[in-house]
Parts: sequence; structure tokens; C-alpha cells
Amino acid sequence: MAQETKSLEDLGNLKGAAPAEAPVHVQKLDNLGRAYATGKRKNAIARVWIKPGKGMITVNAKDYTKYFARPVLQMLLQQPLSATNRATQYDIMVTVAGGGLSGQAGAVRHGISKALTYYEPDLRAVLKKGGFLTRDSRVVERKKYGRMKARRSFQFSKR
Repeated sequence: MAQETKSLEDLGNLKGAAPAEAPVHVQKLDNLGRAYATGKRKNAIARVWIKPGKGMITVNAKDYTKYFARPVLQMLLQQPLSATNRATQYDIMVTVAGGGLSGQAGAVRHGISKALTYYEPDLRAVLKKGGFLTRDSRVVERKKYGRMKARRSFQFSKR
């Protein structure tokens, strides 16, 4: 039969009631000295490698300003780097596939943020507070039968 606890002291003295410790984040590098992370957004998946360098960002073997022509998408990629003041310290190589340009930019931002935390675990608090480490889980709703789209139904006609 289980022990009965009547006070907070009894609760603390229970067997196996060790206080939970916060997880310790360690640097994760490959044999070439790079940090790798995967970022996702909608149907886009970005594979990101970060290594020390001059601040070059290449996406699918192109400069990121050529691949993401819209300034809003370029700004999206720069957000985690500017939040941590690391814009010119790392070279970033990205391969991204799936989805559209907006989803791909979000996936790259998510991947850059995760790779930065793997390279420098101390930056995790800043990136977490900015919301860069959270994966945006919103995806397109599937189409249902008897409907034109996911929720749009056919036009009603009384006659």
C-alpha cells in the first residue's frame, strides 16, 4: 500500500523524490568543426551548417540575396544573427527543399537558430526569448470530399 503524505516535509522525504535538474546544453560539432541543424516550416525542410567565417550565407549553392529576392525574406534569415550579434562571425551553408519561398525562408531561420545553439549553447536564452527556436507547426489543411477546398463548399442552389 502507498505511503500517506500529510505535510510538505513528508512529500520531500518520499523515496526517489530527487529534485529535477535543468538540462545542460553542450556544443555539438561534426568532425569538420561545423554545427548542423534541421529547420522546418510548412512543407519546407532546411539543412543548415554553420562554421566560423566572414558572414557569407549560401542557399542551394547561391547567395541568399539571389535565392530570396524579396527583402522581407532576407530580413527573416538575418533575424537570429542580428538578435545574437553574430552577423559577420559565421559562414552558413543551407540546402532547402519543399514548399514555397516563404516557408523555405522560415525553415532556414529555424535551422540557423538551432545551429547557433548547437555551436554556442550560451545563445539559447536569447534565441528562445525571441521565439526563433519554436517550430511553427501550422500546415495547410487537407481537402475534404464533398467540398471545393478544405472548408469551402459548393454554391447552394434552392432550385
